[in-house]
Amino acid sequence: MYYNNRDVRVEEMQNPQIGPGELLVKVRASGICGSDVMEWYRIKKAPLVLGHEIAGEVVAAGEGVKRFKVGDRVTVAHHVPCNTCHYCLNGHYSVCETLRTTNFYPGGFSEYIRIPPINVDRGTFILPDEISYEEGTFAEPLACTLLGQRKAGFHPGQSILVIGSGISGLLHIQLARALGAGRVFAVDITDYRLKMAKQAGTDIAIHAKEDVPARIRNTNHGRLADLVIVCTGAASAIQQALNSVDRGGTILFFAPTEPNVSTPINLWDLWRNCNSVIMSYAGPPDDTATAIELIRAGRVKVGELITHRLGLADTALGFKLVAEARDSVKVIIEPHK
Repeated sequence: MYYNNRDVRVEEMQNPQIGPGELLVKVRASGICGSDVMEWYRIKKAPLVLGHEIAGEVVAAGEGVKRFKVGDRVTVAHHVPCNTCHYCLNGHYSVCETLRTTNFYPGGFSEYIRIPPINVDRGTFILPDEISYEEGTFAEPLACTLLGQRKAGFHPGQSILVIGSGISGLLHIQLARALGAGRVFAVDITDYRLKMAKQAGTDIAIHAKEDVPARIRNTNHGRLADLVIVCTGAASAIQQALNSVDRGGTILFFAPTEPNVSTPINLWDLWRNCNSVIMSYAGPPDDTATAIELIRAGRVKVGELITHRLGLADTALGFKLVAEARDSVKVIIEPHK
């Protein structure tokens, strides 16, 4: 039960009861997302059970459920679109009101969760035998990464700069590599995460204190990056992105600032250089299916990104590790460990 980043408690709750069209899933693994420790975002709904990157086993199926049975290994999306509103029909699933309000209960950092009918219908996916439960927790964040790169118009051969080498940045690096990127650059403020970025496949890892545009030009035929992906809400990273994108290039803002933060942007430079600025979050069901296949095929090696595996009783430690953003990348909670 989350109260704040420094107060995460183990509390007893009744096992969820399921109804028609629903599933009861035994959570085998649940990843702590960077958004879980955005305290300014989470605190207004506290106390609550967080956790949305889950994989587990179906232990009960409600009346009318035909696609899943007891014993199935699954990963489940917490937010799912309606597929019928104006936004969904125009491909903007992330702003669908249904997507913003759907969820499973009570949250992934628990032993069992109830999957509502709409999530069973379009947000529950069978895990192939080749994918472990731990790896299955990456289906949701990798789907978000896929959507972001697609919206940004990624194509093979592009030079990519990823600013922020936490778990989102590392997934972007691995995905860009899998999809045929040219040179890949990574920036961070910690040596540990720069080391992880090198292991994930970046060509050049650059400390944020360096002259990032100069380093890119010196190793990219005199050009800046075709696509800059910003995986941190720090103001300095936003400015670094604006300074590092090539003419005709795109900036993908994948992480938010806090609400009401003003960000100065030189529109003249963007206009003159024909740059595009893209925002992206969440991932629709099609991208989740693609993410699962990328993991199954070994094209995105998510297992290499797991740095900590903790039992439910140590979830508070997991939140501390993720919030400090030092010597950790992906922390997995295993409720039945």
